[in-house]
Amino acid sequence: MRIRYFKDTDTLLIEFKEAPVAETRDLDENTVLDVDAQGNVCAITIEHASQRAGIPQFSYEQVAA
Repeated sequence: MRIRYFKDTDTLLIEFKEAPVAETRDLDENTVLDVDAQGNVCAITIEHASQRAGIPQFSYEQVAA
């Protein structure tokens, strides 16, 4: 999993796995979802991320099962 924020375009890209993208679906005018041939989510892109996704408050925590 890789999370990238492009400050110059205010775009957040969350890549869940590396796989060929079979389809890109528009969830709304500023959010797109990339899926593979089996319908599994590969990535999600969020435009205007600083306003829509709380970029300044981002944190990551891995929790043991």
